[in-house]
Amino acid sequence: MSLPLPVDRYDRHVVGWLSLAQLVTWGSVFYTFALLMEPIERELGLSRAQSSLAFSLMLGVDGLLAYPVGRWIDQGHERRVVTAGSLLIAAGLALHTQVSGVASFYAVWMLLGAGMAASAYNPVFAVVTRRYPQDFRRAIITLTFLGGLASTVFIPLTAWLIDAWGWRAALGVLAVLPLAVCAPIHLRMLRDPPPPAAPAPSPHGIAPTGEKAERVRLMRGAPFLLAGFFVVAMMGVVAALPAHMVSLLREAGLPPAWVVVVPASIGVIQVVGRLGLFVLERRGDPHRANRLIPLLIPLGLAVLLASQGSVALALCFVLLFGLGNGMVTIVKGTAVAQYVSRQHVGALNGALGVPTALARASAPWLMGLLWSPQGGYTLGLWGLVVISLAATLALWVAQRVAQPVD
Repeated sequence: MSLPLPVDRYDRHVVGWLSLAQLVTWGSVFYTFALLMEPIERELGLSRAQSSLAFSLMLGVDGLLAYPVGRWIDQGHERRVVTAGSLLIAAGLALHTQVSGVASFYAVWMLLGAGMAASAYNPVFAVVTRRYPQDFRRAIITLTFLGGLASTVFIPLTAWLIDAWGWRAALGVLAVLPLAVCAPIHLRMLRDPPPPAAPAPSPHGIAPTGEKAERVRLMRGAPFLLAGFFVVAMMGVVAALPAHMVSLLREAGLPPAWVVVVPASIGVIQVVGRLGLFVLERRGDPHRANRLIPLLIPLGLAVLLASQGSVALALCFVLLFGLGNGMVTIVKGTAVAQYVSRQHVGALNGALGVPTALARASAPWLMGLLWSPQGGYTLGLWGLVVISLAATLALWVAQRVAQPVD
C-alpha cells in the first residue's frame, strides 16, 4: 500500500474537534488535581507529601508509556490508542469517586496517567504530524488554542462543582466528559490514518535498515540529543513555577487581588501568544521563531528577579512568561519533527517521555527545596534562568547540525 500524497494544508475541521478534546482532557485531569488535594487530604487523612505523590505517579506513568504509545501511533494505530486514552480517563475519574484509602487514590492517578499518555498533547501532536506532514506546525498551533484555555475553563468549573456537590460528585460529573465528548471525537475524526512509512534506506546500501535500527541511529545523533535536551530542560523550567506562582507573585510585591487574578489569566495569555504565532507563521521564518521564542522564558524570569516589589515589573514577568510558555509548547512539540525525523516522530518524542516526566515531577520540589526565608526564590529563579538559556542554546546548535528532515 503506497503512502498518501502529502497534504499541503491541515484539515481545520479535524484539528478543531481535536482541540476541543484537548480542552476536556487537560481540564478534567491536570488542572483538577490542585482543587482535589485539600478535600481529599481531610477525608482520607493524608499529608501534603502523600497527596502530592499521586500527581507525581501520574506524571511517571505518563512518561513510562510515552515511548510505546509513540511507536503504536507511528505504526498506524492512532485511532485506537487516542480513543483508548479517553476511555481510560473516563474510567479513572469514575473510579476516583470510590477511593477509600491511599492505595486506591494512587491507583486511579496511575490510571489517569496512562490515559494522558495516550490522549494528551504528545500523542496528538504525533498524529497531526503524520497526517499533515507539510503543515503540521500550524496544525499543532491550532490544536493548542483550546487546550491553553483548560485552566481558565476548568478551574472555576471544578471549584464550583466541588463547592456545590462535594469532590466525589464533582468527579462523577467530570468523568462523563471524556466519555461523551473526547472518545466520540477521536473515533470519528481519526478514521483512515496514514499507513506507516517504509523503512529508510541504509546509508551503506539499498537494503532497508529496519525501523528499530533507524530509530537507534536517530537517537544517537546530535540533532536528537540536542533537541531532546531542549525539550526536557524547558519542560522542567515551565513546570517548576505553577505550584509556586502565588508565593512568587506575593513575594514580588503584588497586591493580594493581583496574586489571585494574574495566575488564572496565564492561560489566556498563552493562547494570545499562540494566536500571534499562528498569524505570523506564514510571514516569517519558523526556524528564526524557534530561536527567539524560548528567550522569552529566561527574559521573564530575569524581570521577576529584578522586580523588587514593583507591580509593573511583576506584571511584565507574567506577560513574558505567559507568552513564552504558550509559544514554547509549539516549539517543544515540533522540534523533533523539524530537526530529527517526521517519520519516527511518535517514537522519538516518546523516548523523551521518562526524562521529561522526571523533570516535570522534580522541578517543583527542587524549587521549594531552594527556597529560604531570607532569599526567597532567588536561588531557584537564577537556576531556572541558567537552565532555560542552556536549553535555548542547545536548540540553536540542533538547528545548525540538523540534516534535511524526511
